[in-house]
Amino acid sequence: GKPATALNILRETIMGKELFDYAFKTYSKRWMFKHPTPEDFFRTMEDASAVDLDWFWRGWFYTTDYVDIGIKEVNQFYISPKPSKVIEEMMEKRGIPMSRMPSLVYLEDFNNDTENLKEGNPLENSKLLNNYLKENFSKEEIDNLEIPKFFYEIVFNKPGGLVMPIIVEYEYEDGTKNRIKYPAQVWRKNDDEVRQVITSNKKIINISLDPDLETADIDTSNNSWPKKQEDSEFDAFKSKIKG
Repeated sequence: GKPATALNILRETIMGKELFDYAFKTYSKRWMFKHPTPEDFFRTMEDASAVDLDWFWRGWFYTTDYVDIGIKEVNQFYISPKPSKVIEEMMEKRGIPMSRMPSLVYLEDFNNDTENLKEGNPLENSKLLNNYLKENFSKEEIDNLEIPKFFYEIVFNKPGGLVMPIIVEYEYEDGTKNRIKYPAQVWRKNDDEVRQVITSNKKIINISLDPDLETADIDTSNNSWPKKQEDSEFDAFKSKIKG
């Protein structure tokens, strides 16, 4: 069933129906009444679609890897008027006074917010950012700017080993949702994990990976943030027993 699953994912998720059907039709015409090998199919699909699919053929047909992409961690940040403790410690170890630090816009982890600044206005938290806007924009333009209030770093990993696009849906506090599809090429620089930064004026309350189950991910327990508590098989069985 793996080849059939692979071709279905290639058509529905990777290439799209129209492009896949055109390339497959080209393959059928080019190789009718002949004896093509799997490699002939792979080359023809790439040639007809002009899409580099080497990573797909290698993973699905030449390895025993499986699809399991998960959300490893989510880090939240806010605009801070001063550097974090990590930067301060680094400067102290090198004997560099903080007065030598250039004017910067600092991001601080939500967990280190001791002054309740994460709920504040980013412009009020950063004099540099505030001054820059005042010098380069009119008050009306500044009022119309959408300055992000929330900053997130999402770390994705793939315990399964198989490279696939990352399909993720972000749900915000006001009930709206935004779905983003990161191509498989995001794994090029780091085959273990990928970091993506999201900025928003709205707070993210839920992150879901592969919400429509279109990548054949074998383990969905790591596909959501905050992590959902799922009943074990014993608990599911016990809930069905009455009395």
